[in-house]
Amino acid sequence: MKHVIIGAGAAGITAAKTIRACEPEAEIVMISADTCVHSRCMLHKYLSHERDERRLSFVPEDFFEEQKITWISGKRAAHVWTKTRNVQLEDDTVISYDRLLIATGADSFIPPVGDFRKAGNVFGLRHLEDAKQIDKAAETAERVLIVGSGLVGLDAAYALLERGKDVTVVEMADRILPIQLDETAGKTYQKLFEEAGCKFLLGRKASETVMDQTGAIKKVILDDGREISCDLVIVAAGVRSAISCVESGEVAADRFIKVDEYMRTSCPDVYAAGDVAGLSGIWPNAMKQGQTAAYNMCGRKVPYLDRYAMKNTMNFYGVTTLSLGKGVAEEGDEVLICEDSHSYKKAVIRDGKLDSILLQGNMDYSGVYQYLIKNQVDISEKKDRIFALSFGDFYGIAPDGQYDYQI
Repeated sequence: MKHVIIGAGAAGITAAKTIRACEPEAEIVMISADTCVHSRCMLHKYLSHERDERRLSFVPEDFFEEQKITWISGKRAAHVWTKTRNVQLEDDTVISYDRLLIATGADSFIPPVGDFRKAGNVFGLRHLEDAKQIDKAAETAERVLIVGSGLVGLDAAYALLERGKDVTVVEMADRILPIQLDETAGKTYQKLFEEAGCKFLLGRKASETVMDQTGAIKKVILDDGREISCDLVIVAAGVRSAISCVESGEVAADRFIKVDEYMRTSCPDVYAAGDVAGLSGIWPNAMKQGQTAAYNMCGRKVPYLDRYAMKNTMNFYGVTTLSLGKGVAEEGDEVLICEDSHSYKKAVIRDGKLDSILLQGNMDYSGVYQYLIKNQVDISEKKDRIFALSFGDFYGIAPDGQYDYQI
């Protein structure tokens, strides 16, 4: 059996390891545009020069040899031809397969603002190649404009502030980290970033650009007419699933590749996992999807069940935050807040169940909250102690006399 995997991220690498465990003699071929396996969660550490390429990897140096995997690196999959069971690379090399996993992830979305898509000094931050280009540009750039204040945008800001750059962040919402945090938690980070020299322009959008004769944007004009001078622009305005290899139409896809509960696409023996499948954008879920796809590629009928993806963790300037759920209260919800000089905690209770929780600062015993949200456990009688709960609160005795968790 020949298994081909496109992509060497969390989903692809996990799938490869799972296939090898299930089928010790199977042929495994991995194809990736990247030449280095890396964690995209650590790209900001490359920008700040805290880590080099080697220290971004999440696999051992001899991973491909030890797992007996043929790795075709530095080449992009251009087309997937399901009728002939072939993957065509950008250099027209053709790789045949018996089972195929598409785990190409996602790419930064550069909005059509002015010359953002043409300029040579505008970058997203999604892949190691992006980070390398930004790193090179930052050698001479002093004024950096970042569009978007989500996790990627603030990661980039943090890294470049560490290098002494003049950083300005433009955000269309009225606060930073608008998807992940509420106003109170966001202001904590905003203050820390401002103390480090970062400038924020909130409630504003980039509307036009001024590009010089070298093809570099030197000014970005905001929707209120203000002009922001810059040498380097980083756009952190979201991502799009990397589906270009299936644009021939054989594999059903819209904004992402459509899969069923077994990670199967619309074509026989073709699977998809990770960001390209549009199910989740967080690392643990991508790994689980890769594992699930691999089991099914090896003939085991295993469904993908853990679809909970509303989780964000962050740590800037020594302040840690965990956000679970949407964090948006609806009519009839009960909102509980606990705040002191060291921490901020906010819970949204809906119909007697924990809908979302935000913990900033003290995150002791936080593991129980994801379980409560995912499994919709009724906490009506315990909500007054919501910020002091642990798994011990649900410890009881089973009918057979054994200790058991009563959730």
